Amino acid sequence: MDRRAFVLSLAAMSIAGLPAFAQAPKVEAETVKTWPIGSQYYPTQVRVKPDLAVGSIIIVSDKFFLYHIIAPGVAMRYGVAVGKAELKFRGQAVVARKVEWPSWKPTPEMLERSPENYARYADGMPGGPQNPLGARAMYLYQNGHDTAIRIHGTTSPSSIGHAVSNGCIRMVNDHVIALFDTVPVGTPVTVY
Repeated sequence: MDRRAFVLSLAAMSIAGLPAFAQAPKVEAETVKTWPIGSQYYPTQVRVKPDLAVGSIIIVSDKFFLYHIIAPGVAMRYGVAVGKAELKFRGQAVVARKVEWPSWKPTPEMLERSPENYARYADGMPGGPQNPLGARAMYLYQNGHDTAIRIHGTTSPSSIGHAVSNGCIRMVNDHVIALFDTVPVGTPVTVY
């Protein structure tokens, strides 16, 4: 399927009449108010092409959306932040590792690009609320090798909907926890 056809297929439609197993979880209004993101980036159940593999994750970088296919023709859509233009990851990978409150270490490329921002973390940073990977991380691998790309939480939720990261896919911590809890190791991920 070409990229244009795929992106067009992801347009949200009415979800009336979906079976109960495909219904999105309800979100408490008080929780929604704490997300400093545009409402278009809230978790939303949407219709997608029915031939997309159930369980897979599709990320459309230039639209800032991650789609987790939860049933034939149905996905949960989440807003994300992605890498700056020159750092965007594209391609296919699998979730090969999942970590709660992951530690973080800047890549050699990050240290080279911006030593003033990253040199103090050259030896790494333990997991926790101040860690830039947030509450959860899913590590993307290609052909058994770590891509250094993660789907992860963030300490900067207002970045959702923007190209600001060093290549990873950021999500609001609440959203990445929900995704983490439903995605097994081995999940295929395609990033456009």
